Amino acid sequence: MDLSLRWLKDYVDIDIPIKELVSGLTISGSKVECFEEEGSFLSNVVVGKVLEIERHPDSDHMFTTQIDVGEGEPVQIVTGAQNVKKGDFVPVAKHKSTVLHEGKQVKITKGKLRGVASNGMLCSLAELGLTLNDFPYAIEDGIFILGDDVDKTVGKDIREAIGFNDTRIEFEITSNRPDCLSVIGLARETAATFNKELKLKAPEYKGIDGKTSDYVDIKIENSKLCPRYMGGIVKNVKIEPSPRWLRERLRASGVRPINNLVDITNLVMLEYGSPMHAFDLRYVEGAKIRIRNAKAGEKITTLDGVERELSEEMLIIADENKPIAVAGVMGGEYSGIMEDTNTVVFESANFDGASVRTTAKKLGMRTDASARYEKGLDPENTYHALMRAFELVEQLGAGEVVREYTDEDYSDKTPKSVEFDSKWINNFLGTDIPEE
Repeated sequence: MDLSLRWLKDYVDIDIPIKELVSGLTISGSKVECFEEEGSFLSNVVVGKVLEIERHPDSDHMFTTQIDVGEGEPVQIVTGAQNVKKGDFVPVAKHKSTVLHEGKQVKITKGKLRGVASNGMLCSLAELGLTLNDFPYAIEDGIFILGDDVDKTVGKDIREAIGFNDTRIEFEITSNRPDCLSVIGLARETAATFNKELKLKAPEYKGIDGKTSDYVDIKIENSKLCPRYMGGIVKNVKIEPSPRWLRERLRASGVRPINNLVDITNLVMLEYGSPMHAFDLRYVEGAKIRIRNAKAGEKITTLDGVERELSEEMLIIADENKPIAVAGVMGGEYSGIMEDTNTVVFESANFDGASVRTTAKKLGMRTDASARYEKGLDPENTYHALMRAFELVEQLGAGEVVREYTDEDYSDKTPKSVEFDSKWINNFLGTDIPEE
């Protein structure tokens, strides 16, 4: 489990040295494998503003630029990039800086290009160790022109300016602590370890009039392997890149941002430890969702493009005619979110851990979802995850949430109890503590 330190601080006011933090968490039972700061390989790269740009006197594809890097006098840099213009804010690797080139660190020093002095380099996303998933408006093979979602203060360290300075903490989570495969779970451990308040707020959404059952009929046919299945409808979906704060949290958690709807399901999985899926309603034939065992000979092409043969002990999500997802493992090829998706069904469910583990192993696939389900999750968390997804949809303006959701709930509501035996405890500890 990779934890974003910035995300953790949303839930716990923790302001101590990172080594003290990870040591304390390890001692209290949440073993930290390692930690690293994003972009630590970059040095002496700052925000610059293009003051002047003109053709190189001895090249038909290069330009000579004058860049303000906050040092009083402009810095002259020669570039071959075709997408830079006067007034742009760009990442500038100054003399004696370090960037990435083809995945390896390289030093940038001043020199001459075709006889013209160049005192640094303008950087692309790749040279900063980033991709288009991190900044979708950038150009893949050009200089990264900073957008309005970053700090354009001239001379500012680029990592701080673009939010590429989070700390990622990697935990080894034991199989008996599935609750810690989540940001909130680890925040709870942090609060307990350092005697801090855990700041949790119940998700809220307004929604629009309507019932999920008016759009899709959901039924569980095997309540032993699926004790709870919740579904909600989001209409008039607007597919676009997620805001920077959301992309940052996913990146620091080792998850690639894709688009707002998919990112919402991934964020909720990381935050609450409860996997989710979003189905495009167009591809749910008969507007029916059935949670059942696969039939002999049924096949499904999963989101990774591989056709897989199912067996009868495997739990699946099916529409009226076919499987559309392998329960707790992965969705089907046409179940995902596309650019022209208009209406989605949010799935928040609880599946039997042993069943998911057996299915994933037999199919030769292990996903972030199956890794969580196989350890056994709390059915009550299914509700909180769906509410959080609805809240994020409205917060991001990603669509209209139909207010009434479907909740097929067969989970055991019997309160858990632990027998207290003071004699056994005293014998085990070698103590004589009175029962009271």
